[in-house]
Amino acid sequence: MPTPLTASLSRLWQAVLARLGEIAADHPDAVLASSMGVEDTLLIHALAQLPQPLGVFMLDTGRLHAETIAMVDVIRERYGIVVQRMHPDPAAVQAHVAAHGEFAFYESVALRKECCGIRKVEPLRRALAGHTAWITGQRREQSVTRTELPEFQWDETFGLWKFNPLAAWTSEDVWAVIRALDIPYNPLHDRGYPSIGCEPCTRAVRPGEDARAGRWWWEQRDSRECGLHASNLADRRPLVRPRRAGDPAYPDSVESSLSS
Repeated sequence: MPTPLTASLSRLWQAVLARLGEIAADHPDAVLASSMGVEDTLLIHALAQLPQPLGVFMLDTGRLHAETIAMVDVIRERYGIVVQRMHPDPAAVQAHVAAHGEFAFYESVALRKECCGIRKVEPLRRALAGHTAWITGQRREQSVTRTELPEFQWDETFGLWKFNPLAAWTSEDVWAVIRALDIPYNPLHDRGYPSIGCEPCTRAVRPGEDARAGRWWWEQRDSRECGLHASNLADRRPLVRPRRAGDPAYPDSVESSLSS
């Protein structure tokens, strides 16, 4: 059952609710990308408190853990939210496997990224088409590729605004709110998986490893992104783009959000 939050956690929680409310007001077509990790179920719980409904989708790559797929039903039963499952193009998957083998992603970063491109990036592009903003559960402390993650940015890759409202949260913050508010979460987290992806590409982490050490563990630490968040590996200077008519009142540069 939910329990009262501490004063500091209450401030964090209320700030996220307020931020999501602002996003919903400015971008009523915004969508949350969920991997069914703990950060995402926290954000789904927050979205369920808002008067303006926002969409939620997940990238069903065809290689997710059964526990991750089961969370779709958990979310529907708890919140009445239907999570849209985006699938890869079967023909593209079949062609890739025929050309390179079922487990080619272990052979090179290039082949792994090609697999991610087919199973994740292309479905994401379809999921975001026609939208003006998307929301993620990324946090700065998750890995070396996310240490300068802004709370919002113009996503050049997909051509829309991208919001990371938990960017400054710690893992302790997330879990304290999850437990205090009795928010459902993926049971894989209790088995040593702080970051959850495709089953063949994700393992439990060892003591002292960072939260994403179990993702593509056979690669160098600075290559462990799949293309969904390409800006995490890009030059980290402030993102700038011209303001367009009808844009909400976000600054032309998001430099200020990097220091928040």
